[in-house]
Amino acid sequence: MTTTEADQPSPAARTAYLVLGMHRSGTSAVTQLLALAGASLPENVMAGDEHNAKGYFEPWKIAILNDGRLRAAGAAWDDVFAFPFKPLPRQDERTWLNRAATLFTEEYGDSPFPLLKDPRVSVLGPFWRTVLDDLGVAARCVVPVRHPLAVAGSLARRNGFPPEKSALLWSAYMLAAEAYSRDLPRAFVGYDALLSDWRGEVTRIEAAHGASLPKLTAQAGKAIDKFLTPALRHNSEDGDGVGLAELGWAGELTGRVLSWFEAAAAGKAPDAASLDEAARDLTRRSQEMGVLISPLTRDLDAARAELLDLRQHLDYGRAESRRLEAEVRRLEAEIEAMRREAAAAAAHLDSILADG
Repeated sequence: MTTTEADQPSPAARTAYLVLGMHRSGTSAVTQLLALAGASLPENVMAGDEHNAKGYFEPWKIAILNDGRLRAAGAAWDDVFAFPFKPLPRQDERTWLNRAATLFTEEYGDSPFPLLKDPRVSVLGPFWRTVLDDLGVAARCVVPVRHPLAVAGSLARRNGFPPEKSALLWSAYMLAAEAYSRDLPRAFVGYDALLSDWRGEVTRIEAAHGASLPKLTAQAGKAIDKFLTPALRHNSEDGDGVGLAELGWAGELTGRVLSWFEAAAAGKAPDAASLDEAARDLTRRSQEMGVLISPLTRDLDAARAELLDLRQHLDYGRAESRRLEAEVRRLEAEIEAMRREAAAAAAHLDSILADG
Protein backbone atom coordinates (compact mmCIF):
# COMPACT_ATOMS: atom_id res chain seq x y z
CA MET A 1 0.00 0.00 0.00
CA THR A 2 2.96 2.30 -0.55
CA THR A 3 3.36 4.67 -3.45
CA THR A 4 6.28 4.38 -5.84
CA GLU A 5 7.37 6.66 -8.65
CA ALA A 6 6.34 3.99 -11.15
CA ASP A 7 2.76 4.30 -9.92
CA GLN A 8 2.59 8.01 -10.65
CA PRO A 9 1.33 9.12 -14.08
CA SER A 10 3.48 11.08 -16.48
CA PRO A 11 2.36 14.71 -17.00
CA ALA A 12 0.46 13.67 -20.13
CA ALA A 13 -1.20 10.65 -18.52
CA ARG A 14 -4.05 11.33 -16.11
CA THR A 15 -6.18 8.72 -14.41
CA ALA A 16 -9.58 9.43 -12.91
CA TYR A 17 -10.96 7.44 -10.01
CA LEU A 18 -14.66 6.76 -10.63
CA VAL A 19 -16.76 5.77 -7.64
CA LEU A 20 -19.74 3.93 -9.10
CA GLY A 21 -22.89 2.35 -7.70
CA MET A 22 -26.17 3.25 -6.08
CA HIS A 23 -26.94 6.28 -3.93
CA ARG A 24 -26.67 5.57 -0.18
CA SER A 25 -24.44 2.54 -0.86
CA GLY A 26 -21.24 3.80 0.73
CA THR A 27 -20.05 5.85 -2.23
CA SER A 28 -19.30 8.82 0.07
CA ALA A 29 -17.19 6.68 2.40
CA VAL A 30 -15.18 5.23 -0.50
CA THR A 31 -14.71 8.70 -1.98
CA GLN A 32 -13.34 10.18 1.22
CA LEU A 33 -10.94 7.26 1.57
CA LEU A 34 -9.65 7.83 -1.96
CA ALA A 35 -9.41 11.57 -1.37
CA LEU A 36 -7.37 11.09 1.79
CA ALA A 37 -5.19 8.65 -0.13
CA GLY A 38 -4.25 11.28 -2.73
CA ALA A 39 -7.00 11.52 -5.36
CA SER A 40 -8.36 15.01 -6.00
CA LEU A 41 -11.87 16.11 -5.09
CA PRO A 42 -13.61 18.67 -7.35
CA GLU A 43 -13.55 22.39 -6.72
CA ASN A 44 -17.22 22.53 -5.71
CA VAL A 45 -18.23 19.74 -3.34
CA MET A 46 -21.74 19.13 -2.07
CA ALA A 47 -21.99 19.86 1.64
CA GLY A 48 -23.22 17.37 4.21
CA ASP A 49 -26.71 17.46 5.70
CA GLU A 50 -28.86 15.62 8.22
CA HIS A 51 -28.80 12.54 5.97
CA ASN A 52 -25.00 12.47 5.59
CA ALA A 53 -23.36 14.65 8.23
CA LYS A 54 -19.79 13.83 7.19
CA GLY A 55 -20.42 15.04 3.64
CA TYR A 56 -21.24 13.67 0.20
CA PHE A 57 -17.91 14.59 -1.49
CA GLU A 58 -19.95 14.98 -4.65
CA PRO A 59 -19.39 17.58 -7.40
CA TRP A 60 -22.75 19.33 -7.15
CA LYS A 61 -22.32 21.19 -10.43
CA ILE A 62 -21.65 17.92 -12.24
CA ALA A 63 -24.61 16.32 -10.45
CA ILE A 64 -26.86 19.09 -11.74
CA LEU A 65 -25.53 18.58 -15.28
CA ASN A 66 -26.10 14.83 -14.96
CA ASP A 67 -29.68 15.40 -13.83
CA GLY A 68 -30.24 17.56 -16.90
CA ARG A 69 -28.70 14.98 -19.21
CA LEU A 70 -30.90 12.24 -17.76
CA ARG A 71 -34.02 14.36 -18.22
CA ALA A 72 -33.01 15.14 -21.79
CA ALA A 73 -33.36 11.43 -22.53
CA GLY A 74 -36.67 11.16 -20.68
CA ALA A 75 -35.24 9.74 -17.44
CA ALA A 76 -34.24 10.94 -13.97
CA TRP A 77 -31.88 9.88 -11.19
CA ASP A 78 -34.69 7.96 -9.47
CA ASP A 79 -36.11 6.36 -12.63
CA VAL A 80 -35.88 2.59 -12.16
CA PHE A 81 -35.60 2.31 -15.95
CA ALA A 82 -32.70 4.76 -16.39
CA PHE A 83 -30.61 1.71 -17.35
CA PRO A 84 -29.71 0.92 -20.06
CA PHE A 85 -28.18 4.21 -21.20
CA LYS A 86 -30.28 6.23 -23.62
CA PRO A 87 -28.20 8.19 -26.17
CA LEU A 88 -29.40 11.44 -27.68
CA PRO A 89 -29.22 12.47 -31.35
CA ARG A 90 -25.58 13.07 -32.27
CA GLN A 91 -25.62 16.87 -32.31
CA ASP A 92 -27.56 17.10 -29.06
CA GLU A 93 -25.26 14.57 -27.41
CA ARG A 94 -22.18 16.48 -28.53
CA THR A 95 -23.52 19.64 -26.92
CA TRP A 96 -23.92 17.83 -23.61
CA LEU A 97 -20.50 16.18 -23.97
CA ASN A 98 -18.82 19.53 -24.56
CA ARG A 99 -20.55 21.02 -21.53
CA ALA A 100 -19.44 18.08 -19.41
CA ALA A 101 -15.83 18.28 -20.61
CA THR A 102 -15.68 22.01 -19.86
CA LEU A 103 -17.16 21.50 -16.41
CA PHE A 104 -14.81 18.60 -15.64
CA THR A 105 -11.83 20.81 -16.50
CA GLU A 106 -13.16 23.65 -14.35
CA GLU A 107 -13.69 21.30 -11.40
CA TYR A 108 -10.41 19.37 -11.54
CA GLY A 109 -7.96 21.55 -13.43
CA ASP A 110 -4.89 19.50 -14.36
CA SER A 111 -5.06 17.16 -11.36
CA PRO A 112 -3.31 13.87 -12.21
CA PHE A 113 -5.86 11.84 -10.22
CA PRO A 114 -9.31 13.47 -10.42
CA LEU A 115 -11.89 11.79 -8.20
CA LEU A 116 -15.41 11.70 -9.62
CA LYS A 117 -18.20 10.51 -7.38
CA ASP A 118 -21.76 10.97 -8.50
CA PRO A 119 -23.95 7.84 -8.62
CA ARG A 120 -25.57 9.21 -11.78
CA VAL A 121 -22.28 8.55 -13.58
CA SER A 122 -23.13 4.84 -13.26
CA VAL A 123 -26.26 5.05 -15.44
CA LEU A 124 -24.55 7.63 -17.65
CA GLY A 125 -21.48 5.43 -18.06
CA PRO A 126 -21.08 5.62 -21.87
CA PHE A 127 -21.55 9.40 -21.74
CA TRP A 128 -18.84 9.98 -19.14
CA ARG A 129 -16.45 7.52 -20.70
CA THR A 130 -16.68 9.55 -23.91
CA VAL A 131 -15.99 12.73 -21.93
CA LEU A 132 -12.88 11.21 -20.34
CA ASP A 133 -11.70 9.85 -23.71
CA ASP A 134 -12.10 13.31 -25.23
CA LEU A 135 -9.96 14.75 -22.44
CA GLY A 136 -7.34 12.01 -22.62
CA VAL A 137 -8.09 10.80 -19.09
CA ALA A 138 -7.91 7.10 -18.20
CA ALA A 139 -10.15 5.58 -15.52
CA ARG A 140 -10.08 3.22 -12.57
CA CYS A 141 -13.33 2.24 -10.89
CA VAL A 142 -14.34 1.41 -7.34
CA VAL A 143 -17.83 0.00 -6.77
CA PRO A 144 -19.02 -0.19 -3.15
CA VAL A 145 -21.48 -3.02 -2.48
CA ARG A 146 -24.14 -2.53 0.17
CA HIS A 147 -27.23 -4.64 0.76
CA PRO A 148 -30.17 -3.17 -1.19
CA LEU A 149 -32.48 -3.32 1.84
CA ALA A 150 -30.07 -1.14 3.82
CA VAL A 151 -30.19 1.29 0.90
CA ALA A 152 -33.98 1.02 0.84
CA GLY A 153 -34.16 1.95 4.52
CA SER A 154 -32.06 5.03 3.90
CA LEU A 155 -34.12 6.09 0.87
CA ALA A 156 -37.37 5.54 2.77
CA ARG A 157 -36.24 8.00 5.42
CA ARG A 158 -34.73 10.54 3.04
CA ASN A 159 -37.07 10.33 0.04
CA GLY A 160 -40.11 8.36 1.15
CA PHE A 161 -39.51 5.67 -1.50
CA PRO A 162 -41.28 2.30 -1.14
CA PRO A 163 -38.90 -0.69 -0.86
CA GLU A 164 -39.84 -2.04 -4.30
CA LYS A 165 -38.70 1.16 -5.99
CA SER A 166 -35.49 1.34 -3.96
CA ALA A 167 -34.65 -2.28 -4.73
CA LEU A 168 -35.12 -1.73 -8.47
CA LEU A 169 -33.12 1.51 -8.35
CA TRP A 170 -30.31 -0.35 -6.61
CA SER A 171 -30.43 -3.05 -9.29
CA ALA A 172 -30.43 -0.55 -12.16
CA TYR A 173 -27.47 1.41 -10.80
CA MET A 174 -25.44 -1.68 -9.96
CA LEU A 175 -26.17 -3.30 -13.32
CA ALA A 176 -25.04 -0.11 -15.04
CA ALA A 177 -21.91 0.21 -12.89
CA GLU A 178 -20.86 -3.31 -13.82
CA ALA A 179 -21.84 -3.28 -17.49
CA TYR A 180 -20.13 0.01 -18.32
CA SER A 181 -16.85 -0.78 -16.52
CA ARG A 182 -16.12 -4.32 -17.72
CA ASP A 183 -13.05 -3.30 -19.72
CA LEU A 184 -11.67 -0.96 -17.03
CA PRO A 185 -9.57 -1.64 -13.93
CA ARG A 186 -12.17 -1.98 -11.19
CA ALA A 187 -12.64 -3.17 -7.64
CA PHE A 188 -15.80 -4.24 -5.82
CA VAL A 189 -15.73 -3.25 -2.16
CA GLY A 190 -18.06 -4.55 0.53
CA TYR A 191 -19.39 -1.62 2.56
CA ASP A 192 -19.37 -3.51 5.87
CA ALA A 193 -15.88 -4.85 5.13
CA LEU A 194 -14.73 -1.31 4.40
CA LEU A 195 -15.90 -0.10 7.81
CA SER A 196 -14.39 -3.05 9.67
CA ASP A 197 -11.07 -3.40 7.79
CA TRP A 198 -10.46 -0.64 5.28
CA ARG A 199 -6.79 -1.55 4.92
CA GLY A 200 -7.74 -5.00 3.68
CA GLU A 201 -10.14 -3.47 1.19
CA VAL A 202 -7.47 -1.04 -0.01
CA THR A 203 -5.16 -3.98 -0.65
CA ARG A 204 -7.88 -5.51 -2.82
CA ILE A 205 -8.46 -2.20 -4.63
CA GLU A 206 -4.78 -1.79 -5.43
CA ALA A 207 -4.51 -5.39 -6.63
CA ALA A 208 -7.55 -4.98 -8.89
CA HIS A 209 -6.22 -1.71 -10.30
CA GLY A 210 -2.67 -2.95 -10.68
CA ALA A 211 -1.44 0.24 -9.01
CA SER A 212 -1.05 1.73 -5.57
CA LEU A 213 -3.28 4.57 -4.42
CA PRO A 214 -1.65 7.92 -5.21
CA LYS A 215 -0.51 8.96 -1.74
CA LEU A 216 -1.52 6.63 1.06
CA THR A 217 0.78 7.88 3.81
CA ALA A 218 0.79 7.00 7.50
CA GLN A 219 -0.83 10.37 8.20
CA ALA A 220 -3.54 9.63 5.64
CA GLY A 221 -4.13 6.28 7.31
CA LYS A 222 -4.75 7.96 10.66
CA ALA A 223 -7.25 10.34 9.03
CA ILE A 224 -9.05 7.41 7.40
CA ASP A 225 -9.21 5.62 10.76
CA LYS A 226 -11.01 8.63 12.23
CA PHE A 227 -13.41 8.88 9.30
CA LEU A 228 -14.41 5.24 8.69
CA THR A 229 -16.18 4.39 11.92
CA PRO A 230 -19.20 2.17 12.72
CA ALA A 231 -21.24 5.39 13.04
CA LEU A 232 -21.45 5.41 9.24
CA ARG A 233 -23.60 2.28 9.34
CA HIS A 234 -27.03 3.94 9.62
CA ASN A 235 -29.36 1.25 8.29
CA SER A 236 -29.51 -2.50 8.71
CA GLU A 237 -30.26 -5.08 6.05
CA ASP A 238 -33.68 -6.02 7.36
CA GLY A 239 -35.46 -3.28 5.40
CA ASP A 240 -37.52 -2.38 8.46
CA GLY A 241 -38.80 -5.94 8.61
CA VAL A 242 -39.30 -6.39 4.85
CA GLY A 243 -37.28 -9.03 2.99
CA LEU A 244 -36.47 -9.22 -0.72
CA ALA A 245 -38.75 -12.23 -1.07
CA GLU A 246 -41.68 -10.02 -0.09
CA LEU A 247 -41.05 -7.51 -2.88
CA GLY A 248 -42.43 -9.57 -5.77
CA TRP A 249 -40.60 -9.57 -9.10
CA ALA A 250 -38.59 -6.52 -8.00
CA GLY A 251 -37.21 -8.47 -5.05
CA GLU A 252 -36.53 -11.57 -7.14
CA LEU A 253 -34.56 -9.61 -9.74
CA THR A 254 -32.69 -7.69 -7.04
CA GLY A 255 -31.79 -10.93 -5.27
CA ARG A 256 -30.10 -12.26 -8.40
CA VAL A 257 -28.11 -9.04 -8.85
CA LEU A 258 -27.17 -9.03 -5.16
CA SER A 259 -25.81 -12.57 -5.32
CA TRP A 260 -23.41 -11.59 -8.10
CA PHE A 261 -22.14 -8.47 -6.34
CA GLU A 262 -21.72 -10.19 -2.98
CA ALA A 263 -19.54 -12.78 -4.71
CA ALA A 264 -17.54 -10.08 -6.50
CA ALA A 265 -17.03 -8.14 -3.25
CA ALA A 266 -15.79 -11.37 -1.63
CA GLY A 267 -13.02 -11.58 -4.22
CA LYS A 268 -14.60 -14.15 -6.49
CA ALA A 269 -15.05 -13.85 -10.27
CA PRO A 270 -18.73 -14.68 -10.91
CA ASP A 271 -20.00 -15.16 -14.44
CA ALA A 272 -21.59 -11.95 -15.73
CA ALA A 273 -24.18 -13.96 -17.66
CA SER A 274 -26.54 -13.78 -14.68
CA LEU A 275 -26.30 -9.98 -14.71
CA ASP A 276 -26.94 -9.86 -18.43
CA GLU A 277 -30.07 -11.93 -17.91
CA ALA A 278 -31.23 -9.61 -15.11
CA ALA A 279 -30.58 -6.62 -17.37
CA ARG A 280 -32.72 -8.17 -20.10
CA ASP A 281 -35.51 -8.76 -17.57
CA LEU A 282 -35.34 -5.14 -16.46
CA THR A 283 -35.43 -3.97 -20.08
CA ARG A 284 -38.48 -6.14 -20.73
CA ARG A 285 -40.25 -4.59 -17.74
CA SER A 286 -39.30 -1.16 -19.05
CA GLN A 287 -40.93 -1.96 -22.37
CA GLU A 288 -44.07 -3.07 -20.56
CA MET A 289 -44.45 -0.18 -18.11
CA GLY A 290 -41.68 2.36 -18.69
CA VAL A 291 -43.96 4.64 -20.69
CA LEU A 292 -46.14 4.94 -17.59
CA ILE A 293 -43.30 5.52 -15.11
CA SER A 294 -40.33 7.25 -16.73
CA PRO A 295 -42.12 10.42 -17.99
CA LEU A 296 -43.72 11.00 -14.59
CA THR A 297 -40.37 10.48 -12.85
CA ARG A 298 -38.67 12.85 -15.29
CA ASP A 299 -41.32 15.56 -14.87
CA LEU A 300 -41.20 15.27 -11.09
CA ASP A 301 -37.42 15.57 -11.17
CA ALA A 302 -37.70 18.65 -13.40
CA ALA A 303 -40.11 20.23 -10.93
CA ARG A 304 -37.75 19.43 -8.06
CA ALA A 305 -34.85 20.96 -9.96
CA GLU A 306 -36.86 24.12 -10.68
CA LEU A 307 -37.86 24.41 -7.02
CA LEU A 308 -34.25 23.95 -5.91
CA ASP A 309 -33.10 26.59 -8.38
CA LEU A 310 -35.72 29.04 -7.12
CA ARG A 311 -34.74 28.39 -3.51
CA GLN A 312 -31.09 28.91 -4.31
CA HIS A 313 -31.85 32.18 -6.08
CA LEU A 314 -34.03 33.26 -3.16
CA ASP A 315 -31.30 32.40 -0.66
CA TYR A 316 -28.78 34.25 -2.81
CA GLY A 317 -31.13 37.23 -3.03
CA ARG A 318 -31.50 37.30 0.73
CA ALA A 319 -27.76 37.05 1.22
CA GLU A 320 -27.18 39.77 -1.34
CA SER A 321 -29.81 41.95 0.32
CA ARG A 322 -28.10 41.50 3.69
CA ARG A 323 -24.75 42.31 2.13
CA LEU A 324 -26.11 45.47 0.54
CA GLU A 325 -27.79 46.53 3.77
CA ALA A 326 -24.49 46.06 5.61
CA GLU A 327 -22.73 48.08 2.91
CA VAL A 328 -25.30 50.88 3.25
CA ARG A 329 -24.79 50.94 7.03
CA ARG A 330 -21.03 51.06 6.55
CA LEU A 331 -21.24 53.94 4.10
CA GLU A 332 -23.69 55.80 6.35
CA ALA A 333 -21.26 55.40 9.24
CA GLU A 334 -18.38 56.64 7.10
CA ILE A 335 -20.41 59.63 5.94
CA GLU A 336 -21.39 60.43 9.53
CA ALA A 337 -17.76 60.20 10.64
CA MET A 338 -16.69 62.46 7.78
CA ARG A 339 -19.49 64.90 8.65
CA ARG A 340 -18.23 65.06 12.22
CA GLU A 341 -14.67 65.56 11.05
CA ALA A 342 -15.79 68.34 8.72
CA ALA A 343 -17.80 69.99 11.52
CA ALA A 344 -14.83 69.75 13.87
CA ALA A 345 -12.52 71.19 11.24
CA ALA A 346 -14.95 74.03 10.55
CA ALA A 347 -15.21 74.79 14.27
CA HIS A 348 -11.43 74.74 14.58
CA LEU A 349 -11.11 77.10 11.62
CA ASP A 350 -13.73 79.42 13.14
CA SER A 351 -11.77 79.53 16.41
CA ILE A 352 -8.57 80.37 14.56
CA LEU A 353 -10.26 83.13 12.63
CA ALA A 354 -11.86 84.49 15.82
CA ASP A 355 -8.48 84.59 17.57
CA GLY A 356 -7.00 86.42 14.60
